[in-house]
Amino acid sequence: MMFRVLAADFLKIRRKAIWFLIFLGPFGVIALQGANYVLRYDYLMKKYAVDPWGAFLGNVQYLLPVTLLLGIAIIASMVANIEHQMNSWKQLLALPITRASVFSAKFTLCMLMLFVSCFLLGIGIIGLGLGLKLGTDVPLADIVKLSFYPFIASFPILALQLWLSSTMRNQAFPLTVGILGGVVSIYAPKMPDWFLWKLPWLTNEAGKPEYSVAAGLAAGMVIFAIGLIHFTRRDVN
Repeated sequence: MMFRVLAADFLKIRRKAIWFLIFLGPFGVIALQGANYVLRYDYLMKKYAVDPWGAFLGNVQYLLPVTLLLGIAIIASMVANIEHQMNSWKQLLALPITRASVFSAKFTLCMLMLFVSCFLLGIGIIGLGLGLKLGTDVPLADIVKLSFYPFIASFPILALQLWLSSTMRNQAFPLTVGILGGVVSIYAPKMPDWFLWKLPWLTNEAGKPEYSVAAGLAAGMVIFAIGLIHFTRRDVN
C-alpha cells in the first residue's frame, strides 16, 4: 500500500522545483570547492602534496552538514506543503489507505530524493578531483562514506522536519527550525555527542564516524515512530 502512495507522490512532484534543489545542493558544494581550488591551486597542491585527495575531501566535508540540513528542511517542507496548498490532506486520509502508509511514503520520498542528491555529490567529487589532477588513486571508499554517512546520520533531523511540516499548515515554523538548525550546526562539533545537529559532522568523543551514523539511525527511528504515532492520531481539518 505504501508503494502506491509513494508512486502517487512521485507524480505530484514531477513538475515541482524540488528536483532543481536536488541537483542544486551537490552542484553548489562542488562549485564552491572548484572555485576554492582554482583560485588557490598552487598553494593548496603544495600544502597538501602528501595527501591531496584527503585534503580535498576534508574541505568538502566542511560544507556538507550545513548544506544537507538546510536541504532537508526545504525538501521536507515542499513535500508536505503540496498537500497543504491543495487542501488535500483530508481527502488523502479519507482514502482506503492507512495514515501510517501516507506518512511513511512521504518520508521514503524525501529519503530517495536526498539519496539521489548524495549520489550526485559523490560523482561530482570524483569528477572534480580528477579534473584538478589530484591523482588517479581515487579513494572510492572514503568518497562513498563522505557522500552518504552524513545523510544517514541526519535521519533524525529528516524525521523531525517532516513531522513538523506535515502537521503544520503554516510552514514558517518548520522552516525556521530547519534554518536555525543549519546555522547552529556550524558550531555543533563543540556540542555534546547527543546533540542531534552534531551527528552529520561525524565527530564524536570516540573518534569513529560510524558511531554517529549508528546514533543517527537509532534516533531517526525513534523520532520517526513518534511522528508517525502523532500523525495517525491527529485530527485533520
